[in-house]
Amino acid sequence: MVSGSCQHIWQVLEQVKDPEIPVLSLPDLGVIRKVQENSTEIIVTISPTYSGCPAMELMEQDIITLLADEFDKRVLVKTQLSPAWSTDWITEKGKKQLFAYGIMPPTKSKEIICPQCRSAQVELISQFGSTACKALYRCKDCLEPFDYFKCH
Repeated sequence: MVSGSCQHIWQVLEQVKDPEIPVLSLPDLGVIRKVQENSTEIIVTISPTYSGCPAMELMEQDIITLLADEFDKRVLVKTQLSPAWSTDWITEKGKKQLFAYGIMPPTKSKEIICPQCRSAQVELISQFGSTACKALYRCKDCLEPFDYFKCH
């Protein structure tokens, strides 16, 4: 059971956005693994979306800044590499936010659709998009390029 205070911590963490996808909170991205609290400190455990993710340091700083401003406690951020982060950890809300932002969220089905016009007539341009965790596609109907958040 999550205590009232821990619940408030999770609510504050909803304000911390992914630096590379600013519409997506870290909890919705699934990188926040655990929140612990005692009388003097808050410990937040996070997992990177992939090894060497350049946004990790900024995420840590944002978590520390927001929680330190909200609570009168020391804030520690720990990194957990195992189990490795998975796109399965992105919430349904997060997937909807990705799509609305113009990024096709990860899907178990093989069908990738254009987030602009919803056409399934798409082609892969590059295995690597604007970041290593995304691939670049183009819609054959509306001709718009878009990122696909790769499953892993």
